Amino acid sequence: MKCLIAIVGPTAVGKSRLALYLAQHLGGEIVNADSRQVYRYMDIGTAKPSKEERAMVPHHLIDVVNPDETFSLAIYRQLAVQSISEIQQKGKVPLLVGGCGLYVWAVVEGWQIPAVPPNPELRRTLEQRAKEKGVDELFRELQQVDPAAATKIMPANLRRIIRALEVYLVSGEPISRGWRKTPPSFPILIVGLTLPRAELYRRIDARVDEMIKSGLVEEVKELLDRGYGLNLPAMSGIGYKQIGMYLQNIIGLEEAIQQIKWQTHRFARQQYAWFRPNDPRIHWFNGENSELRGNVVRLVEAFLSRESG
Repeated sequence: MKCLIAIVGPTAVGKSRLALYLAQHLGGEIVNADSRQVYRYMDIGTAKPSKEERAMVPHHLIDVVNPDETFSLAIYRQLAVQSISEIQQKGKVPLLVGGCGLYVWAVVEGWQIPAVPPNPELRRTLEQRAKEKGVDELFRELQQVDPAAATKIMPANLRRIIRALEVYLVSGEPISRGWRKTPPSFPILIVGLTLPRAELYRRIDARVDEMIKSGLVEEVKELLDRGYGLNLPAMSGIGYKQIGMYLQNIIGLEEAIQQIKWQTHRFARQQYAWFRPNDPRIHWFNGENSELRGNVVRLVEAFLSRESG
């Protein structure tokens, strides 16, 4: 039977651990839906699965491109659909795992992404405007030309804002008009993990502290030494930007760490705009529940039994 299981929720909620357990239990394989884990050399700051974990269960769409290479939503969806099909053809269960709402819903809802190639000169112009006048000005422009896209893109996500404006300015068509949906023909089960806000923030802060201990500063320094500048979209992610500012003596290390924690708290709140607690498609579970794994396994097994019957 062809099917798909998606595991979604905010950062640091425990999606990867649950996915690893489920994949082992079901004989499944994991398809990454994190927008930063696709980049090579960015391991610590993206909380990428370890080599040991990837040896236990096959992972797809990790280390796909270098930090200075173009990677778009359209490219991601194409690769994800291809990976899911290959896993299904092997008779295994694909698990789509991650907190990037654009990536998850593009696959689950079958978005048809506009095929407008990147325009480097236009992007540089828009980036310069954002630097001079702020990201808010570009976001307000997006709200005017493509209000539907503006509701799907976080106001601080400069890369997505620029891409949406780029499509409109190049093609004359709003990017949202191209988001036609052709849902997959196979059944999909969506499992959502959530936590009380205080506990989620505690886990985020502990993860950031562990990243620093594990060598995040050294990882960013090595990326800069390789020639990957902080102006690259890949390097604009939370953690890399702040540590980069520290390495440039713009802020101190303690301030950089605190900014990473605050920005990640904010990001986690924004993720609930993509994965809404009242979305009937998502089966929500409390990540603190000691019976979490057993409850999810029962739900998944019932889903597989029902759909195969």
